Amino acid sequence: MGRSGRKAVADHLPRLRSEWRLDFVVVNGENATNGMGLSGDHAKGLLEAGADCVTLGDHAFDQKDMMQAIEQDQRIIRPINFAKGAPGRGYRLFDAPGGRKILVAQVLGQVFMKRPFDDPFSAIEPVLKSHPPGGRAQAIIVDMHCEATSEKMAMGHYCDGRASLVVGTHTHVPTADAQVLPKGTGYLTDAGMCGDYDSVIGMDKAEPMRRFITGMPKSRFTPALGEATLSGIYLETDDRTGKATRTKMIRVGGRLEQAGP
Repeated sequence: MGRSGRKAVADHLPRLRSEWRLDFVVVNGENATNGMGLSGDHAKGLLEAGADCVTLGDHAFDQKDMMQAIEQDQRIIRPINFAKGAPGRGYRLFDAPGGRKILVAQVLGQVFMKRPFDDPFSAIEPVLKSHPPGGRAQAIIVDMHCEATSEKMAMGHYCDGRASLVVGTHTHVPTADAQVLPKGTGYLTDAGMCGDYDSVIGMDKAEPMRRFITGMPKSRFTPALGEATLSGIYLETDDRTGKATRTKMIRVGGRLEQAGP
């Protein structure tokens, strides 16, 4: 989320990759550029900091240069069901250490979203069907980008036993329900933002509060610039089955810091 979130990733991720011996890292960059989408330069910065894959969201192409950047760098993933003519791709099979393969896919929810996106469940089904557990991918990660917690939970159960992890993004607020579902899929309703939590979902407090209190806008929203907390989920999987063996919420730095994995 904005400059503060980008700095948190740049400051913490290289160390975490080394200390926690991370094999693969996915960063959602949806609001990394001034809170509105992701620019090509900022995507490059996240990847250079240690991300193996950057996912987007409903603001995927708010920064116009992303139309070109996503075609040039296949490590950037947009939602499968964003639009039929959208550039880029909604999933990809990535190389990981030890000759392993990691599948990353992203889908957009429909509930309370401003645009009528296609059904996320039918959009993810062909991907899951063509990559069964124990097949070409040693792990499958699904980023469910949407508003409603119920829709995220439904996606988690829909993918249970067929994905290694379903993690929600978009609402900026971390949830406390990291778990392994009954058939072996890791799940977290929302990873939270990498941003300044002394804010209103990452935005400087003054303007959102003014609008809530008076109902009248005065200026544009701007990202808060205080120290950010890097938020996310840590996952361990079984290479043979692709199932999750352990999940834990991650909070590093800033106001929400807690112990590592």
